[in-house]
This record gives sequence, C-alpha cells and structure tokens, in this order.
Amino acid sequence: MQPQQPYPAAAPTAPAQPRTRTRTVVLSLIAGLVLGVAGTGVAWALSGDTASAGGGPAGDARAACRALDGFDPAKYTDKGPAGEIALNRYAAADALSASAAAGDARYAPLAQAVRGSRQRHAVTFEFNAEVKKELDRARAFCEDL
Repeated sequence: MQPQQPYPAAAPTAPAQPRTRTRTVVLSLIAGLVLGVAGTGVAWALSGDTASAGGGPAGDARAACRALDGFDPAKYTDKGPAGEIALNRYAAADALSASAAAGDARYAPLAQAVRGSRQRHAVTFEFNAEVKKELDRARAFCEDL
C-alpha cells in the first residue's frame, strides 16, 4: 500500500464582494431598461398621429378598400399567382375591414358587407348575384371614404 498523499491546502480566496454592489448594478440595469422602454414609448406616441400615418381604424378601412380595388372575383379560382393574389386580397379586405370596425363603429357597414360576401361565397363556392351584391355594397362604402 502506498502512503497517503496529503490534500493540497486550499488556495486563499479573494475577499467576497459585498452583495450591495451586485444589487446596485442589477438595479441600475433594470432602471435603465425601464427608462429606455418608457422613453421609446413616449417618443413613439408623440411622433405623430397614427391615423394620419396610415394606422388606426381609418388606415385599416383605406387598406381594406385598396385590397377590394385589386380584387378580381374572376381570378379567384385561377391556378398560380393570379389566383393566390385574388384569394389573399379578398382575405385581407375581410381582416382589415374587421379591424377598422373594431376600432371605430363607423366602419362596421364595410366589415359587414365584406364578411357577408365571404360567408355567402363559402356557402355557394361561386361569385353569384348575392355575393356580388355584398361586394358592391362594400365597394360603395369605399367610394364614400
């Protein structure tokens, strides 16, 4: 049997830093983060009116009307990009008009007309007179914007 080796002596350790310094650094970082976020929010809020910048209910209603302007029901069943464009514009008009109506009740008739046309289309799978009537009603609302 071999003689046991003595365990090396523990190396001297540096004196522990007080917890207050670590806590101060962490709290300073958190305060800086909170102030930075708050400052960004205030700057964003003061930078301009969201409705005039294209946002808000009015902007959503205008975007829905632009989607309807570019929507051609005759291309809805086409294969390839033309059909995808028609499908997506129809869906976008529905989503954007619903968003506009949620933000301002004045846009509810637009949302109801677009939603009504999509629901009728979902039942008949064609752009018959009833579906087109609802689309015409939505487009008439858009003309008044």
